Amino acid sequence: MTDTMTAPARVSVKVSVNGTGYAAEVEPRLLLVHFLRDNLGLTGTHVGCDTSQCGACVIYLNGDSVKSCTVLAVQADGGEITTIEGLAKNGEYDRVQQGFWEMHGLQCGYCTPGMIMSTHSLLQRNPNPTEQEIRHALEGNLCRCTGYQNIVKAVQYAAGQIGSDGASTGGAAKEPTYQADSTPPEDPATVDEWGGELAGESDESRN
Repeated sequence: MTDTMTAPARVSVKVSVNGTGYAAEVEPRLLLVHFLRDNLGLTGTHVGCDTSQCGACVIYLNGDSVKSCTVLAVQADGGEITTIEGLAKNGEYDRVQQGFWEMHGLQCGYCTPGMIMSTHSLLQRNPNPTEQEIRHALEGNLCRCTGYQNIVKAVQYAAGQIGSDGASTGGAAKEPTYQADSTPPEDPATVDEWGGELAGESDESRN
């Protein structure tokens, strides 16, 4: 009996990553994030979800920020890639990396490479973003540790809006002032009332 199973076809890929050229034979289904990590050893690009939700794998491909878990390695053929490893120059952090350092914009650090790459993309488009614009730009990057406040401060530091002491440098963009439409209701006073709230019952349904 002849074995008809054959090895999957492999495709030639040539890319420039952080200024260095690479050539490899890869399976057509290989994701770019795994090519960077497993083939090139650039493990600063993280795999957080494989569903394009978390943003830990953000890189630059031909100048655009992309989630590398949604791109095939063969799609990057002939492209120029920048990863987190390519940002520091001559052993010196760039301004975004310095911002995350100074403002402690991380805890476990797993999301940080993607956050930094997305921040770079934001500041290229908008060098002086408001806090609202920062939060909107980073909606595609999830952090499972923090409340995001220090991440926002890190971006503001990189934008030159605040100093290392957290004080405004005078360059901060104006943020619109919001007023609450109404005051929040008082907390339930009894255990019975709390039980109803936890069960999803409204005041009307209990009356």
